[in-house]
This record gives sequence, structure tokens and C-alpha cells, in this order.
Amino acid sequence: MPITGLDLAEEIRALKKERRAVVLAHNYQVKEIQEIADFVGDSLGLSYQAAKTDADVIAFCGVHFMGETAKILNPGKRVVLPDLDAGCSLSESCPADELAAHLEARRDKNYYVVAYINCSAGVKALSDVICTSGNAVRIVEAVPKDRHILFVPDQNLGAWVTEQTGRQMDLWKGNCYVHVEFTRNAIERVKFEWPDAVVVAHPECTYAVRILADEVCSTEKMISYCRDSSADTFIIVTESGMLHRLRREIPGKTFIPGPTDHCACADCRFMKMNTLEKLHSALLHLEPEIVIPEAVRARAELPIRRMLELSA
Repeated sequence: MPITGLDLAEEIRALKKERRAVVLAHNYQVKEIQEIADFVGDSLGLSYQAAKTDADVIAFCGVHFMGETAKILNPGKRVVLPDLDAGCSLSESCPADELAAHLEARRDKNYYVVAYINCSAGVKALSDVICTSGNAVRIVEAVPKDRHILFVPDQNLGAWVTEQTGRQMDLWKGNCYVHVEFTRNAIERVKFEWPDAVVVAHPECTYAVRILADEVCSTEKMISYCRDSSADTFIIVTESGMLHRLRREIPGKTFIPGPTDHCACADCRFMKMNTLEKLHSALLHLEPEIVIPEAVRARAELPIRRMLELSA
């Protein structure tokens, strides 16, 4: 008989102790995983946790590039992902071989490559520095003024950073399929229904949506912004998993899911591939494991470490 419910959660807690494992979960994970994780956060916060953990095993409840980032920072540790097929439309939009060819064809530009962390280890290895939505402005502001910047792979985040910094960049034509489903019409409709609500949007949204927002920020910043705001009601324009963390940590306020043109159900199909059952299996069998060729891992570590130093 399969283990379910509270018994499954208890089994996972026991396995964490037995394996000396830490469970890291992204804000977009299902609530059951968020509630059993040791740390829940955005890509930047989880990168810090991965860099400093003394655990023997890292169970990363997120998507593939997040597990890779943890492995890059911890080559001597075992990093497992509950579902190895949990990918990312942003990462897939920028294959390492295509980026390498792009850079080779434009060698005269001498690009300084700023890569959003939502990319593969191979792309990180071709980059000068990594950024997250929480530190992208600071990272871009630190790029030498005499260098042309190529920002990969999210054109919407890159455009928002340009708006904030005034720094012109060439943008890779990638996007997050979840965030581009939010439209101006859908957000205007929900604003009409909740006229006093504050709109908080992720910078992966399109410009048409960002200009309707009262605040554009990373998922981690959404926590502090909503907690500190005098407003009581917020329309949250990002992946649906963020709503659970907001409601759990700020129980006295109301959080409304930003709708798409189809529904108020902005679920990332990749993030939702992870389940408690798969987490239990990963801890029990210590697989599926993230494996990266050492030459790629070592080269990819440099821009990640540079990001962490610039963000300290």
C-alpha cells in the first residue's frame, strides 16, 4: 500500500535525518512541498542556501536548472531532483550551442553576457555573470560601462532592467510561458473587480502588464512589499504557488491570483511536476541525481560566484 498524507510527510522527515539532507523549495512549488521544506524562497535566496549548506544531500524541489545551480555550487554533494523532467521554457529557449554560435558570429561585439539564472549549466558556462530577478538591476549596474551587454534568456526581464537602469542591452528572445499568459485585458478586468487592490507583478511579465502594476519585483520582494504595505488586498501577477507562501506568512491580508485570459490558474506545469511522492522517492533512492561534466561545472561556477559576491 502506498504511503500517503501525514504518514508520507513523516517518512520524508525521517529520510531527511537519515540522509543528512536539506530540502530546498522554490516559491512556485505546491503547498505540501513548501510546508515540508527546510527553506522556501526565490532563486537568489535558494542559491545562498545551496552555497552554504553543510548537508550531504540536497533535494531541490524546483526545476532542472535550479538543481544544476545547486550542484555547480556543491560538486561534492549529491543533488537530487524529484522529477528530472521538470524543465523550464526560459532555459529551453536558449540552448548552449545556439548561444555559443551567436557569440562566435558577433565576436566584434565582445559581449559581456549577463545570464538570468533560469538557464542551463552550459549557458552559465558561457556567461560572465548570473543574475536573478531580485538582483538583476544591481548586477547590470556593475557591468563595465565600456562593454556591450547581451542579456539572456528572458527578454521581458531584460527590458525591465533597461527601464530601471537606462543601460542598453541586446536581449535574447526568450520568455516564461506562464508570465506571458498574463495580458493587459485580464489584469484590467481584475482591477475593475477589486479597485482598491494593489497590483504586484513579476518582471518576467510583458511591458503591457508591468505598466499596470503598482510594484514590479521578484517573488522574494513580494513578501516584504506586501507585509510592509498599508494596503490589505493585493493582486499577485505571477505563478500560483506564490499565493500559498504569501497567505501563510501574511495571514491578515487578502491575495488575489492574477488571471490570464482563460482562468485564474497560472500554474507552471514544470514546477507542479514535483510531488511529495516523488520527493520521498528521491530521498529514499537518492535519485534522480543531477550530474554535470566537471569542465562545464567549473566554468559555470565562476559567474554564479561573481553574482553572489556582487549581491552580498
